[in-house]
Amino acid sequence: MFDFFNLQTAVQHPTAITVFYTFLLAFALSSMLAFTYEKTFKGLSYSRNFVQALVLSSIVAATVIQAIGDSVAIGLGMIGALSIIRFRTSLRDPRDIIFIFAGLAAGISCGVRGYNIAVLGTVGFCLVAFMLHYSPFGHTSFFDGMLRFNMANDTESKVQLETVLNEYCKIFVLITLRDLAQGKRLDYAYHIKLRDEKDKTRFVETLQGIETIKGINLMLQETTVEL
Repeated sequence: MFDFFNLQTAVQHPTAITVFYTFLLAFALSSMLAFTYEKTFKGLSYSRNFVQALVLSSIVAATVIQAIGDSVAIGLGMIGALSIIRFRTSLRDPRDIIFIFAGLAAGISCGVRGYNIAVLGTVGFCLVAFMLHYSPFGHTSFFDGMLRFNMANDTESKVQLETVLNEYCKIFVLITLRDLAQGKRLDYAYHIKLRDEKDKTRFVETLQGIETIKGINLMLQETTVEL
């Protein structure tokens, strides 16, 4: 009978079945990581090539570790050979880097025949990733946005504008201010954080209540989407 635990004892001279099992397990675990990444991805720049690279990196790591074995000389030679390769692909999202490390960790664990560590570590990683995905952990309670409009350059309009911004915005910062119509009107650009996303319609309607305001343009960024 094929014994899962006795398979870990062959370290220096693995048999063909051990090598095959190592590759198969590395592929299964990295596929689990890829599935987790796909289901928990938040953003607009999803890459199919990255998901495939996530799976392949685990198999490559398992291959390299099995080739090195317990030999220090082979390990040093492998480092010299791999140093020729230059990896110039940049990963903007730190989360992508963590998934790559998880795939490499699964491959390395399989390569040294630490199958229990590989399985438990990968399953634990995926469970935590799903938990963070569906939990509010790390989410802010206000919403980023850009507000643009132009308004008459008079004291009454400015007082009304400040009252509305204080009522609906947790934070508002003036980014740009330009003269229009020889100083009679001003063009405003604010970076705002709304107290409640549900108030965005009422916020715009209240701004429209200012008689001299025109050209209101509100752009909000969804907090769950990384651009």
